[in-house]
Amino acid sequence: MKIVGNFIGGKTSLSASNQSLPVYNPATGKADREVTQSTGEEVLAAIETAHQAFPAWAATTPLRRARIMFNFKALLEQHRDELAELIVSEHGKVYSDALGELTRGLEVVEFACGIPHLIKGEYSPDVGGGVDSFSMQQPLGVVAGITPFNFPAMVPMWMFPIALACGNTFVLKPPALVPSASVRMAELLKEAGLPDGVFNVVHCANEHAEQLYTDPRVQAVSFVGSSTVAEYIYKTASAHGKRVQAFGAAKNHAIIMPDADLDATVNALMGGAFGSAGERCMALPIAVVVGDSTADKLVEKLKPLIAQLRVGPGLQQGGEENEMGPLVSSDHQKKVLGYIDKGVEEGATLVADGRNYKVAGAPDGYFVGGTLFDHVTPEMVIYREEIFGPVLGIVRVPDYQTAIETVNGHEFGNGSAIFTSNGRYAREFVSSVQAGMVGVNVPVPVPMAFHSFGGWKRSVFGALNVHGSDGVRFYTRMKTVTARWPTGQQTVSEYSMPTLG
Repeated sequence: MKIVGNFIGGKTSLSASNQSLPVYNPATGKADREVTQSTGEEVLAAIETAHQAFPAWAATTPLRRARIMFNFKALLEQHRDELAELIVSEHGKVYSDALGELTRGLEVVEFACGIPHLIKGEYSPDVGGGVDSFSMQQPLGVVAGITPFNFPAMVPMWMFPIALACGNTFVLKPPALVPSASVRMAELLKEAGLPDGVFNVVHCANEHAEQLYTDPRVQAVSFVGSSTVAEYIYKTASAHGKRVQAFGAAKNHAIIMPDADLDATVNALMGGAFGSAGERCMALPIAVVVGDSTADKLVEKLKPLIAQLRVGPGLQQGGEENEMGPLVSSDHQKKVLGYIDKGVEEGATLVADGRNYKVAGAPDGYFVGGTLFDHVTPEMVIYREEIFGPVLGIVRVPDYQTAIETVNGHEFGNGSAIFTSNGRYAREFVSSVQAGMVGVNVPVPVPMAFHSFGGWKRSVFGALNVHGSDGVRFYTRMKTVTARWPTGQQTVSEYSMPTLG
């Protein structure tokens, strides 16, 4: 059986520990490959490799770094089908969704190709007599990324293209459930011309990964995962003097107004709630519906569509593509099923039940069918906690004011949307909702790569978001220079605060 190895110093290698973990195909429940498990010493070796590679890479001109990103972009396009199949085989999402993930990651690479412009700084001549002032954005050094299972290619590409283009070196720890895409992208970066040691991938247990946010050679850490771990990494890495962006859980809401186009809204909710089997931090698991009449109509339209969802393997031969694949693992399947049980126990109305879902020809796959709860209340566990599965809950409220108070009362503030044809409500919502990413008649408002992605409240820890202008700021530190040349030298000592002009 193939073992997915580390990628350190431009080479793939297995851990000297001879330890590995099985990597399962979620559609079949069978292990197709294994992933090596590194020792703590090997994680330190990866950090040292990146540390040694940093001076030469930082000295490489931004134009040369951008050209390598252009080469990498071309290779991603050339190998997109291969990468999509790797993602489907380990994550389970359907093929078109895997291609979409790659496209969104590729957009960040395209953004990083503009790095000469993005880090060119500012210049002010003659701020004083014979004095010029200018700023420079310089790389940090070794930076680390710790990424989740749900986007094996896109989330790493939120991080490393900009980090590398800015002149940093990178150590990536992908999740054991979906290790292959990261290693394949590392191979493509090498083929694109990236020097050995600049980008490294290491597979290890969480206790060894802690060195990525405590080692003094690592200057910054990017993390995506649960809020509990995000907060821990933020506090720990910050205490060790590191710059941190740590993204946690979400419970995104959509307010459905009585004047919304219900057919368009239903289609949006189906994609937002059940796309990628709900395993998205920007999934849409809660609809806050204004008025019982609106809620009744919405449920009536949703129920048959959920029953018709095509659920099955992400890769299939012939026929129409499935709309929803399996969950990523047996453990996660059990967790989601437990939430559905809990919702029934708490008294929510189970309109569509995804438990005991069977897929022909895939009896051991980790499938859960589309699930719909009505009469969900904010006190319920299925409302408060992130389920990360194909479960949509309907919360009924009497008016817009109650709806916005309900949304803003949640501890997470990743994304939120409103469905309405009323410009006044839409404008008020955009201004007052406490979420970092906002949609108006858009169910999954993930920003383009030239804007920045990030939530509010307990969905994020750290001041700077990923990609866009925040991504460039995160992976660089500013230096401001004030220069006077010999012809303008002062002739007397000055002991008060210097002023210019």
